[in-house]
Amino acid sequence: MKFFTEENSELAQEIIGRYPKPRSAMIPLLHLAQEQEGWVTDEAMTEIAELVGTTSAEVLGTCSFYEMFKRKPVGKYVINICTTMSCALMGAGDLMKHAESRLGVKSGGSTADGLFTLEGAECQAACTEAPCLQVNYRHQYRVTPEQFDQLVEDLAVSDTDIPEHGVLSQIRQHIPEDKFVGTTPPEDVVSAPVWLSEAGANND
Repeated sequence: MKFFTEENSELAQEIIGRYPKPRSAMIPLLHLAQEQEGWVTDEAMTEIAELVGTTSAEVLGTCSFYEMFKRKPVGKYVINICTTMSCALMGAGDLMKHAESRLGVKSGGSTADGLFTLEGAECQAACTEAPCLQVNYRHQYRVTPEQFDQLVEDLAVSDTDIPEHGVLSQIRQHIPEDKFVGTTPPEDVVSAPVWLSEAGANND
């Protein structure tokens, strides 16, 4: 039984066609699988391996390397609180404790209603805005306990522009014509990319 829906099977083939080597499509296909199911299942990895001509073990190795790919069900909204140096110095530890109390789960857990998953995260590259967190990989800066509570309340009634977990890939599927690279194998490329040539011409 196929994992991908008929619609997503067609999209998977379109994605693969964007690359000179099918294996290069592995990460976009993992995003597509997570968008469909909410997490990456064994069945999804098996099918992706078949589509790109590699092993399930290699797909698992790629999937497990990236934190954004989930190997178990998560909530509609995944909240990642940064716990590294800058954020820690600015109160991330207290924010995490408050979040655990507010949501009723420990870091790594999900609420019973399936709305939220709470996680600690490594640096989110926003050190000047500490303490920060991400909701489905959208930043929230200088978050206080009160702001966290308001954020949770807004998310609970979908009163935000943050999409559900797994929708990340949808914003990356469309490639404008002027950005499309094509499917020329790297070894056959004999000139600089168009964007690089144009940039050089503009600087002359």
